[in-house]
Amino acid sequence: MNSDRVIRKEEMEGKLSRAAKKLTSSPIQELSHLAQRCNAINLAEGFPDFPAPIHIKNAAVSAINSDFNQYRHVQGICQHLAKMVKEMHGLDIDPLTDVAISCGQTEAFAASIFATIDPGDEVILFDPSYETYQGCVTMAGGVPIHVPLDPPLWSLDPSKLLRSITERTKAIILNSPHNPTGKVFTKDELETIAGACCSRNCLAITDEVYEHITYDNQKHISLATFPGMQERTIITSSLSKTFSVTGWRVGWAIAPASIASAIRNIHIIVTDSAPAPFQEAALTALRSPPEYFETLRREYQSKRDYTIKLLAGVGFKIQFIPQGSFFLFAELPDDCPLSDVEFVKKLILKAGVVAVPGQGFFHTNLSSDEVSNASCNYQKRYIRFAFCKSEATLSAVSEKLGKLLDTEGRLALH
Repeated sequence: MNSDRVIRKEEMEGKLSRAAKKLTSSPIQELSHLAQRCNAINLAEGFPDFPAPIHIKNAAVSAINSDFNQYRHVQGICQHLAKMVKEMHGLDIDPLTDVAISCGQTEAFAASIFATIDPGDEVILFDPSYETYQGCVTMAGGVPIHVPLDPPLWSLDPSKLLRSITERTKAIILNSPHNPTGKVFTKDELETIAGACCSRNCLAITDEVYEHITYDNQKHISLATFPGMQERTIITSSLSKTFSVTGWRVGWAIAPASIASAIRNIHIIVTDSAPAPFQEAALTALRSPPEYFETLRREYQSKRDYTIKLLAGVGFKIQFIPQGSFFLFAELPDDCPLSDVEFVKKLILKAGVVAVPGQGFFHTNLSSDEVSNASCNYQKRYIRFAFCKSEATLSAVSEKLGKLLDTEGRLALH
């Protein structure tokens, strides 16, 4: 008998876990491959194409040359985070027990979900939302419950949130400043979320990676600052966005001691240690003077304003000005017959520019009747542009789009 029988694809897929089967590839990935083949300018992915700050890079090089290259936990990061959280939010945390260092915010968030969510637990997410959140909840066996934010201002309707909470609700996930819309949740909205958590005894897991990137005098408010919330909130963040080092993978979770301990245990099992030399460099980054953060906001606000003017000038509807993050969620013109996916494909082929179709951020379960209803059609009408790019990149985009304008000053893609 031949023991080397070839296993068919169907048999191999049958060996996958239920969680793995639920995590299917997005059709949007096909657009990414197309963009690569066309050498398109990348306004899709949320990473800067300009250099990281020189003093932070020098700190990483120095750490490598000093042989900080083995497994390592840099407790000094926890000390600095405790100081920053106190200065920014007035919260007292114990750096010895309340902080878990991780491989980026992504791992901090995943470990937070795995530390708190059991199969069958319901987890509330605000739609549109970053895809990673639903993926992690699904892998943990949790049930994602999507509460839609109301366009075009992406407002939270308190009644929609309260109707979504059941006796099985374990946690509410909050990302503010928000990806993909650039929304900064208002104090009233945060009070609504905090009130729901306290009255129903739910946890809150926050993604605050854009905490230092806000505009027009908007201030980021952490949900943990509201009465009764510090003991119910897991804050996740990282160096990535604030210091333009998305590839360094140094993040953290700040939580009550028992939860932070569980997150650390999961981190050790999964990855053991965040990159050692970049942890050392994180100390330099976190010591940056106030002027650094002020310059960061000012320069990104300039890029935001440039991108708004550029996209509005070629026909996009900009009804919501981003208040934070470095994304612009632009609506297709009313007379555009294309869906977001179709539009982005044309944008790649004809303009050599790639962005992200908005429908990848929407997860609300809708019936076919609801999808056909005009009130739900917006889910295929938005495109996310990342403006965390150099002036040269944004100017090149302007030039490429300008060549495709029709006689009425709109993009001739359809």
